[in-house]
Amino acid sequence: MENCTMITQFILVGFQGEPGLQIGLWFLFLLLYIVTLVGNIGMITLITVDAQLHSPMYFFLKNLSFLDLCYSSVITPKAMMNFATRNKGISYNGCASQMFFFSLFGTTECFFLAVMAYDRFSAICSPLLYHTTMSKKICALLVAVSYFFGFLNCCTQTGFTFSLPYCESSEVNQFFCDVPAVMHASHAVTFVNEIVLLVMCGFIIVVTATIVLISYGYIVATILRIPSIQGRHKAFSTCTSHIMAVTLFYGTAFFMYGQPGAMASPNQGKIVSVFYTIVIPMLNPLIYSLRNKEVKDALGRQFKRMSSPQ
Repeated sequence: MENCTMITQFILVGFQGEPGLQIGLWFLFLLLYIVTLVGNIGMITLITVDAQLHSPMYFFLKNLSFLDLCYSSVITPKAMMNFATRNKGISYNGCASQMFFFSLFGTTECFFLAVMAYDRFSAICSPLLYHTTMSKKICALLVAVSYFFGFLNCCTQTGFTFSLPYCESSEVNQFFCDVPAVMHASHAVTFVNEIVLLVMCGFIIVVTATIVLISYGYIVATILRIPSIQGRHKAFSTCTSHIMAVTLFYGTAFFMYGQPGAMASPNQGKIVSVFYTIVIPMLNPLIYSLRNKEVKDALGRQFKRMSSPQ
């Protein structure tokens, strides 16, 4: 194992195939990434400039867009570079950095979705206490706590993974430095690392998903007691976008990290990885804008303001 201490880079196997396939993937990733950038930057800008969106709900949505923008940017440009060139290598430090930041932003988003569910619970189930319960100070604290747990998990996962020995030019059967794929490239026994991955990620998913489920259980019960059909429709409309985003994110996260077989199907995992690293960050701003009347109204106000003569 002496030569395993001399590793300088990993080889990202990615999606193998003819050059035409690589070019097609490059164009696909480029298109998805452009939509991700435009959608999330647009959402951040809209919430910042429109005073009517300066509420806790949109404060969290603005931060969610920032997280989507960051963790997609950690993965997509490097993947596109690998598709465009024959050089599939990534430096040892580059791989560690990519894993660190992806785990940080991904884990933080997991907690963020739970925080957003609690925000909707407070707004619908305790509307009179909402502005006290979700004050600016508490909102900032919830953001800080989410990042704290994200930082804790990414430090643990990256530290455990890169404590393993790797031989020169170890192949990572993935298009980015994901924890299970890099771990699998090691020549050491990874049982302890797999247990740490399963326990920590399983715990994070279960705890945050439980918060979401309990929050929406109370929300649904409260909405059903609203006598007005229009009132029920309005209350549900503010929640459906979040439910869609939560379902997409937690479903793919559980498949990749929250089950014992997460290491067993790397090829299938690549397809799922494309979904949660690139597709979901692209879909989130579309889901929240197209299904949210307040966001659509804000867009209309901004377009009207830009088109009106000064």
